[in-house]
This record gives sequence, structure tokens and C-alpha cells, in this order.
Amino acid sequence: MQFIHDIGGGFSLGLRTLDTAEEMHQLTLRNLDRLQPWEPWAHEEQTLSGSVDFTRAQLADFVAGTVLPAVIICGDSLIGAASVRLNSYLKTAELGYWIDADHEGRGAVTRSCRALLEHARKAGMLRVEIRTVADNQRSTAVAKRLGFALDGVLRAALPVGNRRMDVAVYSHLNTGG
Repeated sequence: MQFIHDIGGGFSLGLRTLDTAEEMHQLTLRNLDRLQPWEPWAHEEQTLSGSVDFTRAQLADFVAGTVLPAVIICGDSLIGAASVRLNSYLKTAELGYWIDADHEGRGAVTRSCRALLEHARKAGMLRVEIRTVADNQRSTAVAKRLGFALDGVLRAALPVGNRRMDVAVYSHLNTGG
């Protein structure tokens, strides 16, 4: 990994690359049961080739300037993922994240999102969103800790497994100087 950004608390962010694909795949498999209630993609077959393909797509978007795909690192281990998707035309961005069960509640996600929020601000994004299943208390807590406001709830907006879940939309406005 060439890009490493210290975010404090013993955590750092690194660029998601093909070098991280296998370790991220294994991390995903270990956390699949706890990701499935919240993530549609967690219901799909998880293969190493799929992880490599996803990473390639993320890197292509990174080169195009539309996403910053990151891995969350503790010591020498990958412990999660965080990304910010950028829409330069609308000047909006969306944060996404997940963390390994063993590292939950230690501030790694909040620190990661704070760094990506700053990246979005520097990239000229005026609005940053977090969209999460409304019942996902840990994810909504991250949005609140970062000072995001709840804009509303989209009823039955996200298919997760055989259910449709309500999605809470939180926003942070970068309108100040």
C-alpha cells in the first residue's frame, strides 16, 4: 500500500488496492453474518474474484475522481472499509463504511469518516450524506457523532435479503468558509 493516512487512536486509512483484495475478502467472510441485516451486497455469493473485481471497479472510479475507496487499518491488519463517493456536478458526496466486529466501538469508523468528510470538503462538496438502514443504531450513531442532521426516512427503500428496509438519510452541509 502506498497511501497511508494516520487518523489517530492507533488507526489509519489506506487506499483500497489489489494488494488488499484477499485480506478484505477474508475480513468480509468473517463478518458476513453481522453485515447481512444491513447490506444488500452481503447476501450475494462472496468470492475472491468478486472482491478483486469490486476493487478494480473502485480503483477505476478513484482514477476518475469519483470515489476515494479506503481500508481501515489497525497496526498491520485491515479491520474495515470506508469510502466517499463524489459527484462533482451536484457537489454532493456519500459516505459508506463497515468495521470488523472485534474493532467495533473503538472510534475507527468515526475517525475514518471524519477524514473522508474533510476530503469531500476539500474537493468542493457542499453536501455529504450518510444513508443507512434506519434500524442500524451503530451506523446512525456515527452520523450523529459527526454532526450530521437527519433529513428523513425513505420507507422500504432498500432491498436487504427478502425484506425491504427503511433508509435514514443524514446530511452534513459544507457551507461555511
